[in-house]
Amino acid sequence: MRPNRRQFMLHSLAAATLPLASTRAFAAGYPDRPVTFICPWPAGGTADVTMRALCAAAARELGQSVVVDNKAGASGMIGLKALAAAKPDGYTIGQIPISVTRFSQLGTVQIDPLKDLAYIARVSGQTFGIAVRAEAPWKTLKDLVADAKSNPDKITYGTAGLGGATHVGMEEFAIAAGVKFNAIPYKGGSEALQGLMGGHVDILADSSSWAPQVKAGKLRLLATWGDQRTTEFKDVPTLKESGYNVVVDAPNGIGAPKGVPADVLARLRAAFKVAAASPEFTAACARIDAPLMYLDAPEYEKYVAASVAKDKVLIEKLKLKELLSKN
Repeated sequence: MRPNRRQFMLHSLAAATLPLASTRAFAAGYPDRPVTFICPWPAGGTADVTMRALCAAAARELGQSVVVDNKAGASGMIGLKALAAAKPDGYTIGQIPISVTRFSQLGTVQIDPLKDLAYIARVSGQTFGIAVRAEAPWKTLKDLVADAKSNPDKITYGTAGLGGATHVGMEEFAIAAGVKFNAIPYKGGSEALQGLMGGHVDILADSSSWAPQVKAGKLRLLATWGDQRTTEFKDVPTLKESGYNVVVDAPNGIGAPKGVPADVLARLRAAFKVAAASPEFTAACARIDAPLMYLDAPEYEKYVAASVAKDKVLIEKLKLKELLSKN
């Protein structure tokens, strides 16, 4: 017997709702096992410490552990590649280095930040600065610039990878100051810090991995890179107020591979929104003077798009393609 029109419509409606129902069932049970969080920086660095605090808070909201997996190297791009290539089921998420907006245009990483990633939240910023050993001859930024002018390319600085925020920020400063430094790349800020402490480089350009050592009197902070002085280091001038029109921040963001089901992504957004305001995360950020900069996914994605446009100009200004091709 041929089905009548009403039966046909009922069968069609049931078939059409099957994918939606299965997605809802999947999201309702998500997560039913631990979630992997890829941190694209070495263990012990500022990003690693704050992301671990964030993940611990998010785990409470999700009802499952969030396991941090450090995949460091290539200015954060090794970890990001692993994130972008992961199965988009919500069980692999991670930190997105904002430098992907630059590396994607330089052609050093085959990831389109606006097409290959799903955004969850922007959570905090970083306090960048220039630090030297306590026994170094430079007491002020002015001293460093004067010496660098007399000895171009002689003064070395440690950075968490060529093309990353610390390298690009330092090169912007060098252009503004009319000097040349010699960049020594490391896998991350913690390794660059050890390079400075061990005397392998003269200065360190990094996010606040230097903070505990500065407070302990082992390092001297010459300048920070934000728009205003930091809370913890009020006596240290910014590059901007020192006469160099350079302001650098690199917010920490959380994302996933493109294609994660919308309701799973919504679950992650809700969990990390709570986590970003948690006592342990805010305390971890405060310890390294990192500002809280929460944005939900839609606003965060707009920020990334604006960064793509900004980096296009910066690549030309600093001649980054030529610079990276020499290294």
